Amino acid sequence: MVAAALSAETSRTALFLAATAGNVLGALANFALGRFAIRFEDRRWFPVSRQARQKAETLFARFGRPVLLFSWLPIVGDPLTLAAGLLRTPLLVFLAYVTIGKAARYAVLLWLMP
Repeated sequence: MVAAALSAETSRTALFLAATAGNVLGALANFALGRFAIRFEDRRWFPVSRQARQKAETLFARFGRPVLLFSWLPIVGDPLTLAAGLLRTPLLVFLAYVTIGKAARYAVLLWLMP
C-alpha cells in the first residue's frame, strides 16, 4: 500500500477503498470460520490457535462488541473476528465495527504519507 500511495498514478481514494474492502472481506472470512467451521479448530490449517481464540473471547466478555474496532491490530485482530463469529455477533453489527476500525487504520496511514 505504501508504494502505491506514493505513486502519482494511484488514486488515494481508490487505494483507501480497495484496502479497506479487502481487509473487511478477510475479516468476514474469519467471522464465517467462527460461525460455521469452528469444529475444525484443531486442524493445522486453521488460522487461529485455541489459545488466541480463548483470549479473544475473554476480551469480548470484558469489553463487548466495540472491541471489534481493534480488529486491524496484528496478532489479536484475526482471533477477534473469529470470536465474533463464534459468539454469534449479528453480521451487520460485526461489519459496522470492523469497517470503521479498518477504514480508520487506512485513513491514518494515508494521512501520514507525504
